[in-house]
Formats: sequence, C-alpha cells, structure tokens
Amino acid sequence: MEDTAVQPLLDVRDLSKEYRNAGHVLAVLRGVSVAVMPGETCAIVGPSGSGKTTLLGLAAGLDVPTSGSVRLAGHDLGALDEDQRAAVRNEHTGFVFQNFQLFPTLTALENVLVPLELRGGRSEPAVALELLAKVGLGERAHHYPVQLSGGEQQRVAIARAFVTRPRLLFADEPTGNLDGDTARRVADMIFDLNRDAGTALVLVTHDIDLAARCSQVVRLRNGQRVEP
Repeated sequence: MEDTAVQPLLDVRDLSKEYRNAGHVLAVLRGVSVAVMPGETCAIVGPSGSGKTTLLGLAAGLDVPTSGSVRLAGHDLGALDEDQRAAVRNEHTGFVFQNFQLFPTLTALENVLVPLELRGGRSEPAVALELLAKVGLGERAHHYPVQLSGGEQQRVAIARAFVTRPRLLFADEPTGNLDGDTARRVADMIFDLNRDAGTALVLVTHDIDLAARCSQVVRLRNGQRVEP
C-alpha cells in the first residue's frame, strides 16, 4: 500500500451518484471532488437536498457511487466488497450522527466500547472511561441513554467515535438536534478531541458558524460543488 503520510487521507474524485426508478434518473451528486489531508478539518455545506449526506456516505464507503472513485486511508473503496469496506471503516474512521444512534439497552460505557468489540480487539474500559471523563460524563458511565439528556447522549456518541483512535471522523449534523448552548459545547468537544488526537474531520452541517471553524469548506448545490 502506498505511503499515505504525504497523500490525502480521503481522496474523492469526480464522484457521481444516480438513482433510477421507473425509467427516471435522479442525479444526487455530479462530478464532486474533495481531498482531505491528515489532520485537516473539512465542512460540507449546502441547502437540503444538495447531496451532503450522500457525499459523506460515499466517502465513508457506506454506499457505492455510480461513477468516480474514493480512496480512504490509501484504500481504493471501489475495489473492495462490502465487508472489506466495513473493515477499512472500522480500522480508520469514527462516526457521529445527528440522532446519536446509541444502543438503548447498553450503558454509556458499554456504548463507547461497542466499536472495539466490533473490531475484535480486547475491550479497553479504562480508555472508554477516560474518554467519557473528557466529555464530562465520568460520573454517568453506568447510566442508560434514557437517563441522559440529548446533549449527554451526543457526548457519549463522541466518546464512542474516538475510542478506536480513528484517523478520520465523519460527523453528520452532529449538533442538529441540540439547542444553541448545548450545540456549541458539543462542537467544542469534537474540535478539541480532534485537535488532541490529530484526527481529520469531515463534517456535514447547516451551521455556517460551525463550518467556518473548518480549514476547508465544500459547498454543494444541486449535487455539484460550487465556489463561495
């Protein structure tokens, strides 16, 4: 595998995605290119329906493009099957979603440990507890999601995203379900942990102020990348 130290950690080239239904073609993305270097922060912005979440999903290998290519951590995702793409994601990436996606029957600590268990490595409760402490939930490790506020649930999700020490964090509207003050605190935690870990960030957001904190802003309109 090529040396990725001087290469983009994420290299998206001429990416297009179409959906066909009853003879009709819906072009969701058209010829989008993005490069994210190790440690770089990148925001994807645009109106609803512009293709932001589709781009993130394709970049993460959660879906396959109609045309174009995605290289993630030196891996050509187009040359991999679904299981192989999942293995690349689990080894190199973390995820934070708008709706938290915590397991309701697991405690905060158990939720944070899930990615390590999926990886097949040894459980590291001390690492998970340290991350929960960093996001201000050291005393809530044994609480279930229903016992936590929305902001606290998102902080658990952030800790979970970082427990595997990812090289790249994908965040899809991570503050979208939170009130203003809570959203700012959660955003600060994401950027602080990213900086401390040297993790790259790809962030989908409607929040222009949040996007402005990133070193690169990708603007989409009607499935195409546009200039400011």
